[in-house]
Amino acid sequence: MKVDFRKWVDRHLLRGRTERFQRVAARVLGLLTIPPPDSPQLLYRIRRMERDIILPVKAAAIGMLFYSFYFTPWIGRVLGALEIAVESTQYFFWVYIGLNVVVAGLLLGMRWMPVAVLEWSVFTISLVDGIFLSALTLVTGGPDSILYWLFLALIVRSAASVPRPTSQLMLNLTLCAYYVLAGVVEIALAKNLEDSGTPVMDLPDRPAEHLVLQTALLLLMTLCCYGLQVLFERQRQALDQAREFATREAQLRSAGRLAAEFAHQIKNPLAIINNAAFSLQRGLKDRPGDFHDQIHMIQEEVERADRIITQVMGYAQLTEGRVEKLNVIEELDQALKEVFPPAANYGIQVHRQYASQFPPLLMQRRHVSETFLNLLQNAREALNGEQGNVFVEANCRSDYAIEVSIGDDGPGIPSDKHEKIFDAYYTTKDKGTGLGLATVKHNVELYGGSVRVDSELGKGARFVVTFPARTLIKLAKPL
Repeated sequence: MKVDFRKWVDRHLLRGRTERFQRVAARVLGLLTIPPPDSPQLLYRIRRMERDIILPVKAAAIGMLFYSFYFTPWIGRVLGALEIAVESTQYFFWVYIGLNVVVAGLLLGMRWMPVAVLEWSVFTISLVDGIFLSALTLVTGGPDSILYWLFLALIVRSAASVPRPTSQLMLNLTLCAYYVLAGVVEIALAKNLEDSGTPVMDLPDRPAEHLVLQTALLLLMTLCCYGLQVLFERQRQALDQAREFATREAQLRSAGRLAAEFAHQIKNPLAIINNAAFSLQRGLKDRPGDFHDQIHMIQEEVERADRIITQVMGYAQLTEGRVEKLNVIEELDQALKEVFPPAANYGIQVHRQYASQFPPLLMQRRHVSETFLNLLQNAREALNGEQGNVFVEANCRSDYAIEVSIGDDGPGIPSDKHEKIFDAYYTTKDKGTGLGLATVKHNVELYGGSVRVDSELGKGARFVVTFPARTLIKLAKPL
């Protein structure tokens, strides 16, 4: 069979270009993606923008509009053909006041309101503001109305109060559409009135071009606000990570100093006791009696205590290494390669299920690798290295905590031993040290995480490790 070499090359070049384009596009989208803020930050932004700034300004504006609607002629010259629009705007004005009273009550009582309710309230009232402002723009000159500049203010306001990227972009694009609709209706109405010989409000020369330029400015403001938010979010994340590095390293150094002090305080008396026992043994060398057996017992117990302290200090060693920014998927895959090397030909099937994106793990690499290695080795030993399945899953929770579960379909663990297996020196294996799961628990809890086991006899075991996004809990500012 003949193969067209040119077509084959063109097809593979096109495939390579497509893959490169996809990688570049994914990287660009990753750079432009804004993670949703946590609840304290979101409440702070809503309080500052909506309650402390927008609410008083809106109250003053509603008062001015009420006076203009019912006590003085409307802004500008109202023509017969626009009276219906003005009357409809006046009716909608009362609906607008009622909605703002409801939202004002939610904002004033936001301390007791769920975050989701406040988010949707702000989003809804922003849409209503856009509708009402477009109606006012229609009756005050359309593209030439001074109220156009308030649309720019609404876009800036939504960037501050609606930080979720999809909601923010959708809201701002909808505001732009409201303004375009008001301008198109105004231009069409002006043309109809002009054809009928009725005088109209003055419109700028070439109103369609004027409307296009103003709409372009609104879209540009939308993109600029989003871009600035991306830059500020990247800077905030960098500062948060720097503080987190410093906090975790300080915690590890403090724990290391405490461990070193513990070893010093315990090992010194043991050395003195051992030296004293040796001196007694030499002094009583030629004397009969069971003194030698007692002294030998003291020396054996001192040696045993010293060995235990040495093991515990190795188990609790904290100062070596440094906190790094780690990829949880890379660490899991590396641990799997070490525990289940391809050359070993284990009859065990490893099933992996990972989420698409994870925040970085801010930990010492040794602590992460020890945690995964111990759990994977336990799963392998539970299956005796023969037939069976090991399940490795990794997910990112809504609070950005990373949850990793490692399970097997082995014999399982009795329910009465679920708590004991994490105790140091407790083991059910013939040659086990009892420090594997204790090390896992220690390494995880050191960073504020947790580990638990789900297991029943005959149904395998599943260990779930949770790594928190932050070491310290950041409390919300008072509302």
